[in-house]
Amino acid sequence: MSATTKPVNQKAWFLVLPVVVCVAFSAILPLMTVVNYSVQDILSPDRRVFVGTEWFAAVMRDEDLHGALWRQIQFSLAVLLIEIPLGIALALSMPAQGWKASAVLVIVALSLLIPWNVVGTIWQIFGRADIGMLGYYLQQAGFDYSYTGKASHAWWTVLVMDVWHWTPLVALLAYAGLRSIPDAYYQAASIDGASKWAVFRYIQLPKMRGVLMIAVLLRFMDSFMIYTEPFVVTGGGPGNSTTFVSIELVKIALGQFDLGKAAALSLVYNLIILIVCWVFYTVMTNAGTERPVKEGAA
Repeated sequence: MSATTKPVNQKAWFLVLPVVVCVAFSAILPLMTVVNYSVQDILSPDRRVFVGTEWFAAVMRDEDLHGALWRQIQFSLAVLLIEIPLGIALALSMPAQGWKASAVLVIVALSLLIPWNVVGTIWQIFGRADIGMLGYYLQQAGFDYSYTGKASHAWWTVLVMDVWHWTPLVALLAYAGLRSIPDAYYQAASIDGASKWAVFRYIQLPKMRGVLMIAVLLRFMDSFMIYTEPFVVTGGGPGNSTTFVSIELVKIALGQFDLGKAAALSLVYNLIILIVCWVFYTVMTNAGTERPVKEGAA
C-alpha cells in the first residue's frame, strides 16, 4: 500500500507577510537609500553627482577613521574580556531557587531597564569631583581623577560604565543556561567525586555554550555600535580618546553634512560588524563540535 501524502497548506505564509513588509520598510528601503547616497556627492537636495567608489576610497584613507576604528576594536575586546567572565561568575553565585532567586534576578536586571542616555547622565554626574561620589572619593583618596581632562580616565570611565550597564545581561543569559542543566549531571558528578572546577569545566561551561554565544554576539554588536553613553559623558573627548566610529559617523553626517561619505562609512561599518560576528559564530560553533577519533590512534 502506498503511503498517502498529506496536502500542505501554504496559506500559513500569509502570516509572515506583515513581518516581511515591516522589515522591507524599516531595513531594506533605508539600506537602499544609504547605498544610493554612498555613490553620489549630495551638493543640495536637488543636485547630486555620481562619484562611484570615491567615498569608499576616502573612508579607507581617512586617518581619523582609522584611529576611531582602532579605539572601537580595543573597547569591544575589553568589554568581552571583562563582561563574559564576570557575568558567568555572577550567574554561578546567584541562588538557584526560592524567593532569594527571584529577588536577586530583579536586582540584577535593574540596570538593564535604564535608557542609554540616562546611563550616560548618571555616570556624568557620578564621576564629577564636586557632586559625584566616584569623583569625590577618588579625589579624597589622593587620586587625581578627571574624565574630562585625562584621556585614559575618560576611556576607563566609559568602559566601567558599560560593564556596569550590560554585565547583568550576560549574567541572566548564563543563569538561564545553568538552570537548564538537568540534575542528573550534578548527581553523576557528585558520585564520581568531581570538584567544583571539574563540574564547571566539563558540565556547566559546555552546556552554557549556546547562551554564551548569544551573549558574545549581542555584547560585541552593541559595544561596537556604542554611541549615546560616551557622547553624553565625554562627547568623544578629551581629544579623540573616546571618539568611536559611531561618533565619527554622526560628526560626518550631521556636523559636516557630508552624506555621501557618511553613507559609505556606514556600509563599511556594517560590513565589519557582520564579518566579525560571523567569525565569532563560526569559531564558537566549531569549538563545540567533537572531532572524531582517528582509527589506529593510541
